[in-house]
Amino acid sequence: MAVQRPRIPYGRQLIEEDDIREVVDCLRGDFLTQGPRVRGFEDALCEATGAAHAVAVCNGTAALHLAAVALGVRKGDIGVVPAVTFLSSAHCLRYCDADVEFVDVEPDTGLVSLASLETTLRDLGARGRSPKVVVPVDLTGQPADWSRVNTLARRSGARVLLDAAHSLGATAEMGGAAKRVGESGADAVTLSFHPVKHVTTAEGGAVLTNDEGLYRDLVELRTFGMHKDPARFERDASDPFVGPWYYETKVLAFNYRLSDIHSALGSSQLKKLSRFVGRRREIARAYDAALDAPPLRGRLSPLRRHAGRESAYHLYVAQVADAGSVESTAAERRKLFLHLAERDIHCQVHYVPLPWQPYYRALAGSDGGVGREYPGAAGYYAASLSLPMFPRMENAEIDRVIEALRQWAE
Repeated sequence: MAVQRPRIPYGRQLIEEDDIREVVDCLRGDFLTQGPRVRGFEDALCEATGAAHAVAVCNGTAALHLAAVALGVRKGDIGVVPAVTFLSSAHCLRYCDADVEFVDVEPDTGLVSLASLETTLRDLGARGRSPKVVVPVDLTGQPADWSRVNTLARRSGARVLLDAAHSLGATAEMGGAAKRVGESGADAVTLSFHPVKHVTTAEGGAVLTNDEGLYRDLVELRTFGMHKDPARFERDASDPFVGPWYYETKVLAFNYRLSDIHSALGSSQLKKLSRFVGRRREIARAYDAALDAPPLRGRLSPLRRHAGRESAYHLYVAQVADAGSVESTAAERRKLFLHLAERDIHCQVHYVPLPWQPYYRALAGSDGGVGREYPGAAGYYAASLSLPMFPRMENAEIDRVIEALRQWAE
């Protein structure tokens, strides 16, 4: 009878006693929501990311949607999104009734292809449909080319909404210095605090910005569009219906607030960001060494790393060697996935290309020929497998994953 060992997931949160104490203290306090811990968490995010402002919200998808609305994305606008990313990066534009234009990615990083982006922006401009927003994605934790994306987007008149859900703790060299996500130059940057991310609030997200006006809009949009500014009231302050309780709203907005309970957990977790990211990098180095030695050398490889960019390693993606076609390569990847699953090692694939999804195929009137339209995305998807990586992963678990990989390769 086969011995069943504990299952190794691809990701898992690390909650420690001090995190629990912070949440319990909040539960015993005066505020469970709309209290001081939310602002404390936002201040800590600014300190960690270099951003001037942070607006905490209920999840990462809400962060993207809120940012898109604040950036003025409306019906008939166009947003440009990489073909390989999570659904939210494109859905946030559709929530605004905007159109989505996909661009290809680099097959060995999954990051937006600058050549594809430049061509797409030029073609859209030639058709008189310059985009409202470009949404680069820091896939797996490695920053996209922030500087070049910003330049290309603004040359076409577009704002930049950086999806940094994977890259809290990452840096990229810009102007001769290492910059954090809040210093990327994007108009707005979104984060996610799902349990498999670098730090968690259980569920939660945030929008970062250095634009004071955009920040004020985000704060208002987060809570029904309500404000209590007498200078902006349509009713006069002397009106008997107006008093300290009075508020107005002029826009249809949202209830995307994050609670004090979630913020208490997030503030505690954020103090450990450096340690958590450091451990992820240690695990990455162990995988790198294994993939660079027999029998894995030539069978599996890590993603290519761009010079000057330090990944936060939300994911460690290994790519199976080219088997002659994307179909054959995908078949090899599937064999490896099942081989590991049989040994109670749970991996994941990030992500199915968005142009393949029936929803977006129907919008585009496409037959789903992503291999023809987005060869980089097809190549990336066919080869890629996310191996287990999380801060509480023990060395023995790393060894177990590597040994299973070697068994597959032999």
